[in-house]
Amino acid sequence: MNVTIITGGSDGIGAEMARQLAARHKTGIALVLAGRSQTKLDAVAEQCKAHGAQVLCVPMDVAQEAQCRSLVDQALQQFGRIDTLVNNAGISAQALFEDVRAEDLHWYESLMKVNLWGAVWCTHAALPHIKATRGRIVAVGSLSGLIGVPGRSAYAATKFAMTGFFESLRAELRSSGVSVTIAYPGVVTTQLRHRGFNARGEPAGSSGLKEDDAMPVEECARLIVDGMERRQREIVMTAKGKVGRFLKLIMPGLIDRMALAALKEDVRPRS
Repeated sequence: MNVTIITGGSDGIGAEMARQLAARHKTGIALVLAGRSQTKLDAVAEQCKAHGAQVLCVPMDVAQEAQCRSLVDQALQQFGRIDTLVNNAGISAQALFEDVRAEDLHWYESLMKVNLWGAVWCTHAALPHIKATRGRIVAVGSLSGLIGVPGRSAYAATKFAMTGFFESLRAELRSSGVSVTIAYPGVVTTQLRHRGFNARGEPAGSSGLKEDDAMPVEECARLIVDGMERRQREIVMTAKGKVGRFLKLIMPGLIDRMALAALKEDVRPRS
């Protein structure tokens, strides 16, 4: 039986990945779903169990190292092994750096704890067991981890850091049989950006990004599941993202203009 841990598994991309994995593998998979809402975790678990999957729900906060390590311990106690770790938990943010007051800047650190350190702590705890199964590690990053976007300095910093960490880890694990897959979604139809921080570290309640061509969460989850099962190195999900990362090398000014154009008019930097 394949044992897969998914952080941020209570809704959005993580919940949809869980449902798709359960539908694909049915009785051949055990899912460990981690998130802050017991109620939401239980709802996703019931949907997965309907396909025959075994499910363990672990309410926890990835910003707490002890809880990350406990998550791995509980997965081992319940199922005896770990085959896949999906580091999906994250918080978004939308704020121009100049608008962040000195007394509010601490939320940059809070964002880093969730988006980077949560993944680092979970991965560190799970790594010996994933090496034992020659399993898979997945990091759900963002196109903001490849190309900086105005108004997303805090979020991009966490995702660039995530990219650097998992690229380095991949090289370290090259001969171990463990694959490291980094996914780079663009704008996806989840509530992540609406729950993210504004300049004062409060829930934003809305997104600063244009969302006319947002990718359905079902498609995003499918691309990640397909990529991790094929042990791909990277999953860059949009044509614009694939082109943009190369244009950044030869036409960086154009990329800056494209990044600005992705923002709604009312959140663009003031000249």
